[in-house]
Amino acid sequence: MSFFDRIAGYMPALFDGAGITLALTAIAVTTGLFIGLLLALGRISHNFIIDKICSFYIWFFRGTPLLMQLYFIYFALPQINPAFNIQDRFIAAYVAFALNSGAYLAEIFRAAILSIDKGQFEAAKALGMGYAMTMRRIIIPQSYRRLIPPVGNEFIMVLKDTALVSMIGLTDLSRITSQISTRNGDVLIYLPAMVLYLLMTTIFTFVFNKLEKKYSRYE
Repeated sequence: MSFFDRIAGYMPALFDGAGITLALTAIAVTTGLFIGLLLALGRISHNFIIDKICSFYIWFFRGTPLLMQLYFIYFALPQINPAFNIQDRFIAAYVAFALNSGAYLAEIFRAAILSIDKGQFEAAKALGMGYAMTMRRIIIPQSYRRLIPPVGNEFIMVLKDTALVSMIGLTDLSRITSQISTRNGDVLIYLPAMVLYLLMTTIFTFVFNKLEKKYSRYE
């Protein structure tokens, strides 16, 4: 068989793996956005205990390798307590990536919120708005455009880092590529796999660039 015939035969399996990769990235980053926002609000709060708890979370997940976090959640947690046994590899990967992404997104949110002029806080206070209402109606809406580029970068990084889940046996694009290469001895399979990764990252880079340009009109 020619090279192109072999690649055409592999594509259905590669597309299945790419689907797992995209699904994991999307839900992990979406969850990470909620975690990150809560952590960022905790970091800038005036409550000492909440600030320190959030700081510790961010310090831990940013300071340890994602692969070790993935191993710990999938392999080590059940050893601590059987109730923490996550048998589904996708769920284990999702938990690890969401927790990790939340730590990075927390600093992104915090930087965006602190970049808003302090006069906005003072004006909201003069109007009788509380802290929560000020954040919800004044500060966070103004942070959207500033968040788009770094959140887009985080999404792309998570998309590429999902290749790590092959280490726990999840059949994402990286795992399927490795399996085909091992089974058929066809190392050229890595070429279309890289093209798929490149295609996905290019599409999402384009989307985030469009969103940035759209919201920059209002700043």
